[in-house]
Amino acid sequence: MNTNTSKILPPEWAEQQFVQLTWPHEGTDWAYMLDEVNACFVNIAREIIKHENLLIVCNDTDEVEQWLGDTDLSRITFAEMPTNDTWARDHGGISVLEDGKPMVYDFTFNGWGMKFAANYDNQITRNLFKAGIFGAETEYKNCLDFVLEGGSIESNGEGIVLTTAECLLSENRNNKPKEEIENHLKELFGLKQVLWLNSGYLAGDDTDSHVDTLARFCSVDTIAYVKCEDETDEHFEALKAMELELQSFKTPKGKPYNLIPLPMTDVVYEQDKRLPATYANFLIVNGAVLMPTYHSPKDEIARQQMQKAFPNREIVGIDCMALIKQHGSLHCVTMQYPGGKE
Repeated sequence: MNTNTSKILPPEWAEQQFVQLTWPHEGTDWAYMLDEVNACFVNIAREIIKHENLLIVCNDTDEVEQWLGDTDLSRITFAEMPTNDTWARDHGGISVLEDGKPMVYDFTFNGWGMKFAANYDNQITRNLFKAGIFGAETEYKNCLDFVLEGGSIESNGEGIVLTTAECLLSENRNNKPKEEIENHLKELFGLKQVLWLNSGYLAGDDTDSHVDTLARFCSVDTIAYVKCEDETDEHFEALKAMELELQSFKTPKGKPYNLIPLPMTDVVYEQDKRLPATYANFLIVNGAVLMPTYHSPKDEIARQQMQKAFPNREIVGIDCMALIKQHGSLHCVTMQYPGGKE
């Protein structure tokens, strides 16, 4: 690898060309609630195309178009191919600028440490390039010797990445020492620093504590994070420890990060199992932030906190009760690709 290449891992608030959704179908774990989750995906799609283009990866374009009904399709591109599931954040390609040139890095997706089948999802990014979806200006980069999911890393766009030790040091992913993983990330993305969170989790989460469920960069020096204030909640101690870690982090200038707490969601259960509802799983798009909501008065508190984090963007709530039934939320089902014009 050419270490002299200038690399930038763009932050999510960088201008975007399009967002990817990978649509549910009857062969996915959504089969038992397909109508409910399709309605949620339609809501997400309609909000995205208000701001930018949308790529929909799907098994059957005609079927998805029927669900979209009278939605304006002029900003939507369809790519038909086999898929296992819908979590585009983790099987999607990761965008990097190399000497200013847009690249899409294709990492191995192994079903969050071999928990679930991913044989089709692990081929999606390569298939999109074969189909010419990314255009001539964007190049494909084979990074399949490394397991990495987009939900496991947060970039501030200036060489700092926030991640969790539980996920990146998982034995069923790369099974390598922390120093080796950190050095590899720095080389891959041209990083100056990796901020490791050793605490924090959500009950019901299948990802081994993806950072995008817990703490998110909102600007170069601002982090929004989940704060639990109920001492009887099982998460209280772990999230308090995570908060202390975040407070200990320093910017390259030696200053603490601006921290914006997001409320812990109301408890949501399905079949006596707690679901990993979180307000941290928002999606930044051009000019707006799409925020998951969960039929709770806390939705409005979260929206107000998000507005503090993004004072110049519209905050749009999207009902994501359907998504958390499969243990993810709004950010988990989307992947943005930088480089577009609003």
